[in-house]
Amino acid sequence: MRRRVWATATVLALLTGLVPVTAAWAAPARTGPLPPARLSGGPLPLERLFDNRAVSDDARPADADFDGAGGSVSARDLAAAGWTPGRALGVDGARLTWPDTAAGEADNVRADGQEVRVRGRGDALAFLVAGTGGDATGTGTVRYRDGSRGSYRLTAPDWRAGPLATKSVALPHVNTPGGQLTERARLYVVTVPLARGREVASVTLPRDPGAGADLHVFALSVRGGTPGWTGSWSASTAGYTAVGPWQDRTVRLVVHTGAGGPRVRVRLDNTFAGAPVRIGGATVAVRDAGARARGRPVALRFRGAAEAEIPAGTQVFSDPLRFRVPAGTDLLVSFHLPDRVAAAPVHSQATATSYVSGPGDHAADGSPAAYTSTLTTWPLLTGVDVGGGPGSVVLLGDSLTDGVGSTPDADRRWPDELARRLLARGPGTGVPRYGVLNQGISANRVVADRYPGDGVATDTGGVSALHRLDRDVFAQTSARTVVVFEGVNDLRWGASADEVVAGLRAIAGRARERGLRVVGATVAPCAGEARCTAAVDAERVRVNSWLRRSGVFDAVFDFDAVLRDPARPERLLAAFDSGDHLHPGDAGHAALARSVKLAELVP
Repeated sequence: MRRRVWATATVLALLTGLVPVTAAWAAPARTGPLPPARLSGGPLPLERLFDNRAVSDDARPADADFDGAGGSVSARDLAAAGWTPGRALGVDGARLTWPDTAAGEADNVRADGQEVRVRGRGDALAFLVAGTGGDATGTGTVRYRDGSRGSYRLTAPDWRAGPLATKSVALPHVNTPGGQLTERARLYVVTVPLARGREVASVTLPRDPGAGADLHVFALSVRGGTPGWTGSWSASTAGYTAVGPWQDRTVRLVVHTGAGGPRVRVRLDNTFAGAPVRIGGATVAVRDAGARARGRPVALRFRGAAEAEIPAGTQVFSDPLRFRVPAGTDLLVSFHLPDRVAAAPVHSQATATSYVSGPGDHAADGSPAAYTSTLTTWPLLTGVDVGGGPGSVVLLGDSLTDGVGSTPDADRRWPDELARRLLARGPGTGVPRYGVLNQGISANRVVADRYPGDGVATDTGGVSALHRLDRDVFAQTSARTVVVFEGVNDLRWGASADEVVAGLRAIAGRARERGLRVVGATVAPCAGEARCTAAVDAERVRVNSWLRRSGVFDAVFDFDAVLRDPARPERLLAAFDSGDHLHPGDAGHAALARSVKLAELVP
């Protein structure tokens, strides 16, 4: 019941504009004492300030008291998730270290104005946090090396009742002096923006959040930017589904590049997972045809090693590899899974065929002979970056951006067509040859989660655009501009125009706060599809009217006007209809890409 109350309060706050754009979320807090935690003097490393014990051995739960009521996190559960003491964790582009402490020792600080020694330049501060006694919100200060200061607002969702959709890891138990409870314990990574180009000298944590809530900080770092890299391909994690099962199999994924460059790195994400996944080896190659490589695949390494383990809820980047990636071509990214994998984070609508081998590590095979089965999802792989370039445009959307309705294995989604337009631009046009990152998820919504954010599920509609904004937009490689093309699924499933507008307004505000140019796109018509009733179309018209006149976005692409039938504006033009009256076909995707004013993508 408490979770439903929290969710309702969050939605209402969102719709009325009460959620601060610098915070993750805010909610009413419970009452309780706040022990003092300040130390005098200059800034100190975070671990020198630890004053609370969150983690306990299952056999000695009384050794820790995270929440003031005897509750604590299971050390065994953390280890099973791969969150071991001193482990470096990559989350949303940030690198954070889990405290190097034993169960029952101090492992976090209750924020109360302490000054923490932090160094670095980047686009955001990343905090590994959780609230106790309710969601904990407070305002802190960043001091830069040039003497300037800035403030930030941070919310740590409650460790037992916060949203699973935005958690970094959920653990299956809560330890108490009276016994272990089968209840999800949550930990969160929350980012807040920094002044770009300035070097951070120290961070003052928020003071007493009040109302009995405690804001606990386990780790803190500067999320470095991604200079020298451009995103060439990406896919959003849409859910966590049953796969295979695969054991001692090699997955060979086919992806189509946008921008090219002389170096490459790939990103693998274990989003939504409850257990680590081990990569036994990985390669990259230019595709010849099918699963055949053009030449011998080249090995990727991870912090110098051939193998990598990805803890639950985290990501890894491969080391930079001198490998020329041609623009607008197919790559093969292959990785060996030596251990049993029965479920994995996936992008469900690849609109492309990839491959799985028979037994053995076949990542280095140029021949397709070992790849005896196919799949139409992209598991684990979420990004391919190339060296150099001007940065990336991120397209945040649903199935219309994901490419549903376009021809499979033909790369005719409107993001692909837009990438080709950008690549065709010559020097001196004023529009850089940006990488185009497709962050569309079929069935996705602006303000409601389809996938709940935790556990194995068949629904791959993803968490809401609001809940995935940090991971799928702000943390994307060298993002410069975001185009938001969502809303039809909210309306089709009963949301009002006001709810969609509130969500789009929040996205625009948060994106602008991060220094991105933000472009909105009007919602396309869909009459003739079962859920696109006359009442839904009336709400769609209201959303589009607001988009065209509000001025909330830096620019608006009128995709409704591009795709609609002039004689029946509630319907797709027949020539653009894939046949289901909701998704455009190849001609419609091409028309969307042609309609984009490229200059509007430039910040």
